[in-house]
Amino acid sequence: MKDGNFYRTVCRLEAATAAACLVAMVALVLAGAIARSLENPLNWTSDFATFFFAWAVFLSADVAWRKGNLMAFDLVTDTLSARLRRTITLVNLAIIAGFLAYVAAAGLWLSWISRARSFQGIPEISYSVVTLSLPVGACLLLATTLFKIRDVWADRAAAHHQPQ
Repeated sequence: MKDGNFYRTVCRLEAATAAACLVAMVALVLAGAIARSLENPLNWTSDFATFFFAWAVFLSADVAWRKGNLMAFDLVTDTLSARLRRTITLVNLAIIAGFLAYVAAAGLWLSWISRARSFQGIPEISYSVVTLSLPVGACLLLATTLFKIRDVWADRAAAHHQPQ
């Protein structure tokens, strides 16, 4: 994808944040396990590991989607003509975009209605900090999907204008 510097910067920050969340989650789970084995449990580690897990999942999903690292079955579509494959790809991407727009809106609503709820009984932290991972991740996935639609559409236009 040929995208601007802003989007590339967002992508780099997203990947770094996803990696940091994953490392933090693993470190917290490990610290909690070690503390329990020493008979001095740190109950809060699993709560914060859950927070980092939620953010890591949605951010990592977009990184994988953008890089084309998600599982795909192309056994049937490989037998189709290039034009039909592009059409099916555009329909699939449109369905995905619609779903992600819905998830983003529903996630924002969930974050709004859970703003007064405390996170795992910690009164200083709102549960919305965790639930915001859903709409943020969905918006990032939606942006990636729209770029994919643009790229498929541009390939279609380029193929249409090439001499046979």
